[in-house]
Amino acid sequence: MLESLADFIVGRLFGLDLESKLGDSIHFFIYDTLKIILLLSFMIFTVSYIRSYFPPERVKKILEKFGGFWAHFMASILGVLSPFCSCSTVPIFIGFVESGIPLGVTFTFLVTSPIVNEIAIGFLFISFGLRIAILYTVAGMVIGIVSGMIIEKLNLTHLVEEYVYQIHMNESETPNMDAKQRFSFALGAVRDIVKRVWIYIIIGIGIGAALHGWFPEDIIVKYTGPHNHFAVFASVLLGIPLYSNAVGTIPIIKVLIDKGAGIGTALSFMMSVVALSVPEMILLKQVIKPKLIAIFVAITGASIILVGYLFNFIL
Repeated sequence: MLESLADFIVGRLFGLDLESKLGDSIHFFIYDTLKIILLLSFMIFTVSYIRSYFPPERVKKILEKFGGFWAHFMASILGVLSPFCSCSTVPIFIGFVESGIPLGVTFTFLVTSPIVNEIAIGFLFISFGLRIAILYTVAGMVIGIVSGMIIEKLNLTHLVEEYVYQIHMNESETPNMDAKQRFSFALGAVRDIVKRVWIYIIIGIGIGAALHGWFPEDIIVKYTGPHNHFAVFASVLLGIPLYSNAVGTIPIIKVLIDKGAGIGTALSFMMSVVALSVPEMILLKQVIKPKLIAIFVAITGASIILVGYLFNFIL
């Protein structure tokens, strides 16, 4: 139905040839905008309904019950179920460390949560199908677990600012929601997220539409294809200093992949952008010392690079 609507708008209303570069680009833009907003709204609603069961206070209480590998594994699962934005980094970090949750487990949660969120999962499912969405989710969890376990083995608690251990955050019991309240919470999340990201959807799809219709495929394949052995490494280095999110990157990487870019290259770029953004590093500087930030970036960045090369090999 959306395909027919896009055909009607481009062919009948705009009077453009659907086979022309301009007509094809505009059709891509209209169709993908409608499809992504509708399906993304559904995904946000579904994940947010599940997330209503896992507010930060409950996440912390659950993690306090586990130790060793299982603490990292549970932290990665809870990171998927309770994604947070960079503005939540400091209070969540303080709350976890202050309550006695190991530093490595805290970092497992902090890495997994931004990489694997409802927007990323929704966009990947819409754009590439269930298999890629599942592989990306598992990869994000593995990166979080590996990064957290290495940080824990290095025993870097001395690189946390002293005042963090002296803070005593108030414990508040989160009231249970009934089904109606959870529905309202999920609906509110859809309104809030779509209102905040629609402009990024338009920009991302607009860039994707231009690449789709006009950018030469041979150049994309040459520099970002799976046969370029430095493509993944370069994409992660490029992504680390950038500040964006899945909304702004997935429409672009979808076109790049369609034109021949390596899947691992594109996904590793997205992971580095969402997991190692400059604003998050600036916020973390308030609670941990620069040396720990550098170690965190190095370990997580190296893990993302390895996953990118693995994806290019198996996909």
